[in-house]
Amino acid sequence: MEINYKLDKIRDLSDNDQEFIETLATTFLEEVPADARLLKIAVDSADHLATYKAAHKMKPTIDMFELGVLNELIEVQDWGKLEKRGEDISEQLAKVMDAVEKASSEIKEDFNL
Repeated sequence: MEINYKLDKIRDLSDNDQEFIETLATTFLEEVPADARLLKIAVDSADHLATYKAAHKMKPTIDMFELGVLNELIEVQDWGKLEKRGEDISEQLAKVMDAVEKASSEIKEDFNL
């Protein structure tokens, strides 16, 4: 239904190839929730390098599926990259985690996965 994610960029990229779109949806479900869990663990343990790596890996997919939290994810990434000790990014992380969870549930339902 595309409430918590959008397929516009993917449709443009794939010339609306449904098989390709389904493959990307499957890949999203296989990778993004797991990466988000790693991101949360990294932030919770103040592991700046792991935070940076996890956020950086997630960025293209979050952008492609238009979850609406790219800016928040970049803030989390920068917190890790720049080792911003003492800065609280829990609000940004919570928004990213919530968006990933909602999009994952919706993609599962929309693609019968």
